[in-house]
Amino acid sequence: MKCVKLKAHSKIISYICCLIIVILSMLKSLFNWKVLLNLVVAIGVFVGLVWLTFRWLEYHTNHGQEIPVPNIVNKSVQEAIKILDDSGLEYEVDSFNYDPKYRPFQVLQVYPVPGSRVKDGRAIQLRVNPRTWAKVEVPDVINKYSGLAFQRLEQVGLKVGDTIYEPSIQKDAVIRILFNGNEVKSKTKLARFSVVDVVIGSGPLRNIAIPNVVGLTVKEARQVIARSMFEVGLVDHEDGSKDESDVIYYQDPAAGDVRDQGMQIDLWASKKTLAELSAKIEQLNSTYRMKVDTALPPIQYQEMPVRQEPSQDVPPPPVTPRRENPKPSTEAVKTDASKATVKPATSVTENKPKTTASNTSSSSGNTSANKPVATTPAKPAEKPKAKKMVIE
Repeated sequence: MKCVKLKAHSKIISYICCLIIVILSMLKSLFNWKVLLNLVVAIGVFVGLVWLTFRWLEYHTNHGQEIPVPNIVNKSVQEAIKILDDSGLEYEVDSFNYDPKYRPFQVLQVYPVPGSRVKDGRAIQLRVNPRTWAKVEVPDVINKYSGLAFQRLEQVGLKVGDTIYEPSIQKDAVIRILFNGNEVKSKTKLARFSVVDVVIGSGPLRNIAIPNVVGLTVKEARQVIARSMFEVGLVDHEDGSKDESDVIYYQDPAAGDVRDQGMQIDLWASKKTLAELSAKIEQLNSTYRMKVDTALPPIQYQEMPVRQEPSQDVPPPPVTPRRENPKPSTEAVKTDASKATVKPATSVTENKPKTTASNTSSSSGNTSANKPVATTPAKPAEKPKAKKMVIE
């Protein structure tokens, strides 16, 4: 074991000795006069370059030379530029948000702040009040609902002035926008808070006469129909082409018929004359111009009475008995008649008291003296009742 350890130590010692010998050989070659000369030359070149660099930077940046920033706030931009030019400073003008409290083109802010020292040629930033509000683009609100159009115009900074209504099949839709009486299109730039007028459709009119376009070309007919606020429907070319120069020889509805605006008008066009197309026109008339015979008498309809059967649930109304007056018998009539006709004279004269004039006058005098005369209405005379008499 000891022998092995001694061999390992001897190898390490030998390696260390070899390394020392190599380092000594390298140091011997380093201290050669040629190597030392090259090293000195390299250090001198490096120091010279560093010195020249710093000198150039001092000359280019005007090291140690500073200029105070003049106070040009609240001056006009022309005066501020002249002062900065005299001071040897550069400037950059930036338009600030328009503020009506200040004059147009008035300097509102300066950076760096006035009084600070900067290098010669430094650019000074100026914030200037513009002449008016910044321009904004007109939004695309054509054929949009008027309420939405007003909202979008106000969002971009435009004010709505007059609201003008014109006949149009698009009710409450924006037809065009006017600025100072002239129509402006979308994306046109206007000053912020400009006043624009909005033209809105008032909706289609009712019972408007259909224009006559027979004899016109298809192109002319389209213009006439559009001016009358109607729509072009089917356009049937006889030869199957789509030539806009074909002449209209038939239309439906017919000219003079009343329709609501926005309705469609079908057209038939051809290059032939109307005389050559007479058979075609008659065929179209039989289809679209049906005649109603008004000479026939109108048909009268009579309603048959409906017999209502009593329902089983509802009871029938009660039947009230009819009163009948009994007829008198013939025998009773005869007995009554015989009793009424038989009147004895003696009985009447015997029963009545005899009255004289003296008695009458005396009685009347007594009564008048004793009792006041009462004005009572006279009662109607009653008929004497027939007395029954028994004849034996």
